[in-house]
Amino acid sequence: MMYQTIGFIGTGNMGSAVARAAAKSGLAETILLSNRTPAKAEALAAELPGAVLSTNEEIARTAQLIFLGVKPQMMQLVLDPLERILRKREDRFILVTMAAGLTCDRIQDMLDLDCPVIRMMPNTPAAIGAGVVQYCGQEVTMDELDSFAALIAPAGLVDPVPEGLIDAASAVSGCGPAFAYLFVEALADGGVACGLPRDKALSYAAQMLAGSARMVLESGRHPGALKDAVCSPGGTTIQGVRVLEERGFRAAAMDAVIAAYEKTVKLAKK
Repeated sequence: MMYQTIGFIGTGNMGSAVARAAAKSGLAETILLSNRTPAKAEALAAELPGAVLSTNEEIARTAQLIFLGVKPQMMQLVLDPLERILRKREDRFILVTMAAGLTCDRIQDMLDLDCPVIRMMPNTPAAIGAGVVQYCGQEVTMDELDSFAALIAPAGLVDPVPEGLIDAASAVSGCGPAFAYLFVEALADGGVACGLPRDKALSYAAQMLAGSARMVLESGRHPGALKDAVCSPGGTTIQGVRVLEERGFRAAAMDAVIAAYEKTVKLAKK
């Protein structure tokens, strides 16, 4: 399906990442961009083919897909002025929310409007086509969901999941990049402590993590088996693994995901 017009209300990190993916798909003739700081939307519009600077109101009036790149605590404030505009529309439109913790039902309740809603949870690597996007829909047809998935396919892995799993999925892949960046930085710091130049230590750590992730995805082997293959008896790697286990590395990573999930659940209750 070719979209005549799609719109992004909010062009922060997540909104701009999804907008870049949508532009790469070539499935939207016009991409309208609006942001609380217009200069940010204007800079993104100059970068993307078919994108133009717009306003929340124009997007609400004209876009077939209306992406809400708005923080959960700001959503009601953004939607209130648009309710009357959306209620007057006679053509079909779909709201697409990417706010943590806000269900499709909650978005409909905020507008007091029984309109189609797609809920998506992207991560920032979607901006370079290496992201993860989970999605689900309410009052949306399968054809519309398939068209939506095709539009954002350049973002990376685009996966439909039941809405009940969206929060858990977001805690892993949505929050996970921050955890991965911490790990890359820590490995690079360790390399610097051992005498490596900073730029080399950082590039080695980042490429190692990217390659290891590909091994998991492409080999089909369990991460534990891949780890064992690196650990020679009496070798260097197993000593590093021992220290990580002593310091609670795996437990800390699990707790980070659980903490992110619990915070998302709290946002949903506000």
